[in-house]
Amino acid sequence: MEAKAVPSVTFRDGRQMPLLGLGTFMASSEVVGQAVDAALETGYRHIDTAYLYGNEAAIGQTLKKWLDYGRLKREELFVVTKLPNTGNRAESVEKYMKKSLEALQLSYVDLYLVHSAVGYLEKENSSPFNRELDMSTDHISLWKAMEAQVDAGRARSIGLSNFNARQVKRIVQAARIPPANLQVELNVYFQQRELVAFCKALDVTVCAYAPLGSPAFPEFLSMFGNSLSDTPILSPLSDPVVAGVAEKHGRTPAQVLLRHVVQRGVVAIPKSSNPERIRENFQYVTSSRVPVQRPLLSRTMAYARKKARSSSVQLYSLLIIKQLYTIINKFY
Repeated sequence: MEAKAVPSVTFRDGRQMPLLGLGTFMASSEVVGQAVDAALETGYRHIDTAYLYGNEAAIGQTLKKWLDYGRLKREELFVVTKLPNTGNRAESVEKYMKKSLEALQLSYVDLYLVHSAVGYLEKENSSPFNRELDMSTDHISLWKAMEAQVDAGRARSIGLSNFNARQVKRIVQAARIPPANLQVELNVYFQQRELVAFCKALDVTVCAYAPLGSPAFPEFLSMFGNSLSDTPILSPLSDPVVAGVAEKHGRTPAQVLLRHVVQRGVVAIPKSSNPERIRENFQYVTSSRVPVQRPLLSRTMAYARKKARSSSVQLYSLLIIKQLYTIINKFY
């Protein structure tokens, strides 16, 4: 099936990752299949999911349909999933890798990420809302188990998510197969310039989740029984500077925000279940040659920092900051 070419970033091993993918965080099994269908119809080939999202099976059903009908070849897809933080032990990696592959109905994924630097104990009847930190998490032994997934052919490449610069460097220095990619929160309000530069120096590509900000963050936080009623939640999508640039170029704010990310050579995985928005997000990244005014947009970062912290920082401070103090010397 012919599709408009999507620009890509190249890993150190020569494999390529499309600069734009479909994010599926908080996309329920009931709607994610339709979203993946719409994305593949539009021309997306990069699909991002995770064991913790609980939607791998629904995504797998849609992918299988496309592959079985001959609408796509497996090598045309770039599928990413992630090791849950309850699996942050060497002996658990293969088990969770195989669970994800079974759900996705694939023999391999293109990129397998360690979802979080912080591990949780694996207990029966535990949930994302009631977990205990695993104080024995060892990033180096964990990474060796990740490398074994490449050796076994279950993952073409491996990487990290929500790791800081020191943690990334430690993995790179000890790795036989270095991380190909780091996935972190990144958007115009939280540009991660130092971390992106650091990863570039280590030949590690970067992928941005929440590239449009995080409109669903208050809903996500409410799942944990927390509220941000006293904390300003600013949306880049409604920022006046972003709106002005969008109007000038005849684009949507979302298209401008995505263009701002990918122009830096950072992969973006916006989440949407709306077919029209899925198409709009794809069009500007793949077809426009008009660069977004980066200096103008970058000024919004200073404005945002005065008003609100990033959603990930809010989440850590509200949910696990007390626990993190106990492991700061171990992980940081």
